[in-house]
Amino acid sequence: MRKLRALQTTIALALMLLLVAIAGCSEAADSTSQDNADAVLPGSGAVSNPNNPTSSGTAEAADTNNSGGASNAAAPAVAPSKTPKKLYRMNAVYSFVPINKEAASSKVVLLTFDDGPKADKTLGSLLDTLDKHKAKAIFFVNGYRVKQHPELLQKIADRGQTIGNHSWDHIDLKKEKMETVKKQIGDVQTIVNKVTGHKPVFFRPPFGSGNDQVKGFVRDSGMLYMTWSDGSLDWDSSTKNKPDKVVANVLEQLHPGVNILMHELPWTTQALDSLLTKLEAKGYGFIDPATIDLGLHPTAASAK
Repeated sequence: MRKLRALQTTIALALMLLLVAIAGCSEAADSTSQDNADAVLPGSGAVSNPNNPTSSGTAEAADTNNSGGASNAAAPAVAPSKTPKKLYRMNAVYSFVPINKEAASSKVVLLTFDDGPKADKTLGSLLDTLDKHKAKAIFFVNGYRVKQHPELLQKIADRGQTIGNHSWDHIDLKKEKMETVKKQIGDVQTIVNKVTGHKPVFFRPPFGSGNDQVKGFVRDSGMLYMTWSDGSLDWDSSTKNKPDKVVANVLEQLHPGVNILMHELPWTTQALDSLLTKLEAKGYGFIDPATIDLGLHPTAASAK
């Protein structure tokens, strides 16, 4: 009887040890399975290689191996910027009218500044005022000034303003031989393109003086030839150091679509904020040069 009880005790103990061993194996198997699952990068299907120190077993480690912590996914392509819709065209007297009166207001002005770039302080003030009023303008530059201050030309471009061609030396092109005209205009195209990566598409002749030959070459160079239809007379001695006079001169000639001629001068800089404020108060907006149709499309006759 005593032997039977001892045998039963031994069997019970053996069964207990067997159950403990089985439970331990099951737990180890579960742990191994979880480790393998953790080694798979979510969504990648890739398994980490423990023998490769550059291989990562987690998405976080994979991201860290990339520059700046970026993921392995390729960056989406940047959509190209859209070309602004053409809203205005120039008429015979160098003012601007809507191409479609239902799509654009006629109560607008074009702001332009000639003979720069000259000085950082003056130019910077003009640009700041334009930014304040969310206004765009054309800066008609001279080549010799660009050569002296290419950084100022770049500043105009960087601030989102438009650069126009005003000849190299600011001479009367109407009096020059065609060879000189081509060089005066062409050299500006070259230097502006070299500095900014873009060629001007607007041209204004010095003194507003040109002829059919000049106009033809400008058109062949892919530019719109223009003078102005509202002169501030800021260049005249009667207006020097008189910003109020600059404003008065512009408002005196104001009408829808005017092409306003100004210059990079200290008193014009002082006048600009007041001028734009008064224009806005009268309900005028400012033409973005990028919305001007250059009118360079071939005619039906020339296209044949």
